[in-house]
Amino acid sequence: MDSVDVIYKIQKSIKKRLEMLSLNVTSGGVDNMETYKYTIGQINALEAMKQEISNLLQDKEQNDGTIINIADKTKN
Repeated sequence: MDSVDVIYKIQKSIKKRLEMLSLNVTSGGVDNMETYKYTIGQINALEAMKQEISNLLQDKEQNDGTIINIADKTKN
C-alpha cells in the first residue's frame, strides 16, 4: 500500500469520527458540560489534523507535479 493511500484512509477515518462527534453534540448526546467540552476539544483537534494533512498533501502535489521549463537554455 502506497503512503498516499494510507493518508487518504486516515483522512476518511478523521472525517467519519468528526461526523460522529458532531452528530453526538447536535443531537443532545452530551449529558454534561465536562463531556461537551471534551467532545468539542476532540473536534478541534481532529479539524486541526485534517487541515495539516490537507496542507501536506497540497505541498506534495505542488512539488510532485510536472513542470515544463520553457526558458531558453542557450541564454545566460
